[in-house]
Amino acid sequence: MTCASCVARVEKRLNQVPGANATVNLALETAHVELTVPTDEESLLAAVRKAGYDARVTGRHGSAAAAPGPAAADAGPHTAGPHTAGPRTAEHDADATAPTAAHDGAHGMDPVEHALSGHSMAPGHDMEPDEDTSAPTADRGSVLRTRLHVAAVLSVPVLLLSMIPALQFTGWQWVVAALALPVATWAAWPFHRAAFRAARHGASTMDTLVSIGIIAATGWSLWALLLGGAGELGVTMTPTLWPAASTDGMEMAVPELYFEVAAVVTTFLLAGRYAEHRSRRRAGDALRALLDLGAKDVAVLVTGPDGESVEQRVPIDRLRVGDEFVVRPGEKIATDGTVVTGTSAIDASLLTGEPVPVDVAPGDDVTGATMNTSGNLVVRATRVGEETRLAQIGRLVAAAQTGKAPVQRLADRISAVFVPIVLVLAIATLVTWLVTGGGAQAAFTAAVAVLIIACPCALGLATPTALLVGTGRGAQLGILIKGPQVLEQTRAVDTVVLDKTGTVTEGRMTLVDVLAPDGSDDEAADEVLRLAGAVEALSEHPIARAIADAAAELAAARRARVPAGVGEDGVVIGSDQVHDFRNEAGHGVAGVVRVAHDGLGLARRVLVGRPRWLAQQGIRTDDLDAPFQAAEADGATAVMAAWDGRARGVLVLRDPVKATSKQAVAELRALGLRPVLLTGDNLGAARVAAHAVGIPDGDVIAEVLPEEKVQTVERLQALGARVAMVGDGVNDAAALATADLGLAMGTGTDVAIEAADLTLVRGDLRSVPEAIRLSRRTLRIIKQNLFWAFAYNVAAIPLAALGLLNPMIAGAAMAFSSVLVVTNSLRLRTFH
Repeated sequence: MTCASCVARVEKRLNQVPGANATVNLALETAHVELTVPTDEESLLAAVRKAGYDARVTGRHGSAAAAPGPAAADAGPHTAGPHTAGPRTAEHDADATAPTAAHDGAHGMDPVEHALSGHSMAPGHDMEPDEDTSAPTADRGSVLRTRLHVAAVLSVPVLLLSMIPALQFTGWQWVVAALALPVATWAAWPFHRAAFRAARHGASTMDTLVSIGIIAATGWSLWALLLGGAGELGVTMTPTLWPAASTDGMEMAVPELYFEVAAVVTTFLLAGRYAEHRSRRRAGDALRALLDLGAKDVAVLVTGPDGESVEQRVPIDRLRVGDEFVVRPGEKIATDGTVVTGTSAIDASLLTGEPVPVDVAPGDDVTGATMNTSGNLVVRATRVGEETRLAQIGRLVAAAQTGKAPVQRLADRISAVFVPIVLVLAIATLVTWLVTGGGAQAAFTAAVAVLIIACPCALGLATPTALLVGTGRGAQLGILIKGPQVLEQTRAVDTVVLDKTGTVTEGRMTLVDVLAPDGSDDEAADEVLRLAGAVEALSEHPIARAIADAAAELAAARRARVPAGVGEDGVVIGSDQVHDFRNEAGHGVAGVVRVAHDGLGLARRVLVGRPRWLAQQGIRTDDLDAPFQAAEADGATAVMAAWDGRARGVLVLRDPVKATSKQAVAELRALGLRPVLLTGDNLGAARVAAHAVGIPDGDVIAEVLPEEKVQTVERLQALGARVAMVGDGVNDAAALATADLGLAMGTGTDVAIEAADLTLVRGDLRSVPEAIRLSRRTLRIIKQNLFWAFAYNVAAIPLAALGLLNPMIAGAAMAFSSVLVVTNSLRLRTFH
């Protein structure tokens, strides 16, 4: 498939199959078909072939033989395979391939595998790389670029020689013919081939007009050069507004040459197609980035010769359910499983988006691709391969992308009617001139002028040029727009769903308060932070790092207030020394701190952890239980610091709201958009963040899993909202793809970025309203371009039909329409 009209033909044929509801995706080149009555696969494949294409089944719901399809995660209990009798809903995913591809019977291919394979076509496919939009990106881009470069180099001298009489040396017309023919044939071959295939199935596209215009201009020019007298040496041609008058009422003196029209049209259209190609083929990148998150190998425990367990590192695909494997600190957990031995804190932020690590102990479940931050673990695998949480999220992304209906470009929709009308007008012009005695040459000249003046060069440039300028300006502002379909999606968006962690907030834990017992002063709070920071500095836990960083900032501030090396009491300052450090994963840390500047070298055994663990160590916590519980009830993460038998302070940590988030939310409201906060974090933390940026409690949705984020977006859409989703984590990827408009923070994961429609490089939430304004402005420019392109045709076609336009001037006017479109697009450079 090469354009939106191809998608429309395939979709129309599939929907004619009884009980079929098809969505054809141009980017993925797949058809997602839901069946409500028993239908065999051959009926679906035959429908695609009737549209001039072919397909093969790559996955289906309810079939044990098939690999899980992209929508397998949401298959209902009544989902069945294609051969099951009785009422059910069966779903098929088929690759729409080339018109001449043979169905190879390859069933059960995983769509994830298909997406990662570069969208390779079925055996027997005979499209050339320049036309095969499913060919690997590098191949297609290279061939298109080569054709464009050759066409541009050859078209420049053709245009200059044809339009400037002073440059027309003896025999110039033969040089022009020699230069223009490769452009009109080899360089324009993708348009000719696509037009032929469309005609073979009774359809027409923009390629049809392009091809006919190029062929007509070239054919007429060859006739004039070889038989009409234009090839005589010494002949020159001057562009005129009206065709030359006939000498006897029947024939014109010397027929004009229109090689430059054929060459320029081809070059401009190739430039537009190449520009479009560069932003089109991104379908498999999100899945590739997602799968790259997983571990590549694993240390499996096997029984050695002496009966003891030994480690053997094997590739991840050799891991089986029930195998036990070792995970050291700093390693990724290879697959979903249950902890057998060991305790640790698991950093799951890559999958959950939440900054607080999860403490695990024997019997706790762990998820593949999460990071073990501290402590050795032995894990028993419970799910491997396609059953893991990571693979399920991958299928969610694939399903969401496949389910997106293709955006029908306005130019393609109108050209389906515009092209036949122009062809009828050209034929009518030819017949009318002949019937009224205007002469064969004058009649053909007027008919060619109609074709050339109507050639939709400006239509081909309307979208790519505005997109290029808009995306270029967006890049300067830190906004990356992936394609023209994104611009249309911003038009009707009325709800913006904001992920909390890393989007509205910083995405990292920060110490926000130190609560000492009632009656304590600031010095007591500083001492709690200093001693707790000394012990936590030896831990790898993210909470420990946040406390240690805050203690280091406090120490730096104290040093800045006093002379170097001298304490406020005149005692030399050194660093606190920690001995006998102990880390109990999931509970807390302890160590003996020798205070360097107390003048006595006093040593204190400091413990930092949860109240329950401190109580087990014989520590009294009742003085601080109330502030601890209040902090946790408010959504914060809290730990206690204790020494000398009782708790001395509560350290409160939060994921702080970004300084610019409140302004960003206000700007979204000014655009008429409703902000909604969506997070997997607890409700208390979500409401604190929402209040800080001005989002009411009624628009806060908390404690949701990744798959529930997709369901939330779908629920809002079902209520009539047009949803934009803003996120940064792997857990947001499926929701980004499901939303009407996906915006990813550039500081987030590659998976989120690839699944989104817009990427905000700066990671500043203020980029969201700015991106929406830029998208809407770019879409408005595209619509203006399309209007002027069509208005030009509507105004100029009657002039050409009446014989008031020389085809050469028609070609120049067509070029001017392109200049007008480009100039209008350049106005986007001033966007701010």
